Amino acid sequence: MLKHRIIPIVLIDGFSVLKTIKFDTRRNLGSPITVLRTYETRNVDELIMLDINASLEDRCFDQWLVEELSSECFMPLTVGGGIKSCREIENLLSAGADKVSINTSALTDLTFINEAVVEFGSQCIVASVDVFAAEQIYNKRISKTPNLADHLIRLNDCDVGEYLFCDVSREGTMLGPDLKLAKLLAEQTPKPTIYAGGVSQPSDCSDLIEVGKVDAVGCSSIFHFTNFTPEDCRSNLQGRGIPARRG
Repeated sequence: MLKHRIIPIVLIDGFSVLKTIKFDTRRNLGSPITVLRTYETRNVDELIMLDINASLEDRCFDQWLVEELSSECFMPLTVGGGIKSCREIENLLSAGADKVSINTSALTDLTFINEAVVEFGSQCIVASVDVFAAEQIYNKRISKTPNLADHLIRLNDCDVGEYLFCDVSREGTMLGPDLKLAKLLAEQTPKPTIYAGGVSQPSDCSDLIEVGKVDAVGCSSIFHFTNFTPEDCRSNLQGRGIPARRG
């Protein structure tokens, strides 16, 4: 039976950890190595680290940072930010990443996504899609984004391994997730889905899996600014009879 995952998401601006609200208001939280060590001690299911400045600055997630992270990381590590070539993916995987998350290039260059899936396998490629509650795609680099449903159909054809959906309208707010949106997104793809945005308490994770039908929940602010831990979220899942990985 599928084990549902609780996945911390760490945002960086190159070399420092950030916490944002709707990817706009920013707060610096220090070193990614320090944050990774904390999650390592908490036996999290896996970790996603995204460089949210990389595409804007026309660069890729730093492979040397991946090497430093992977030297202390024993959990699966997904990294993303500015990736636009198979060579960059190869460098990141060789440096120690287990998967790569691709956002902007998944909107602009599906040929590249197809090539990446063929070369590295579906299991290595995560399609990251930022959306608004109005079911629209959000991307700072692209003034006119495609229709969400059409975009997901094209990505499904690419056979990516899983999807990371972030509800930008709730990102960093801890106002609770949009269960209707989560379910809509999960229903539009046959692949595993990770939903992030608005989680404020462990029961939100269970609601997203039971009602929103997602496979995994991405969390950030709840672990930075409350006393809740990934284990609290897993325990809530288990208490409600939802299969979850043990810490």
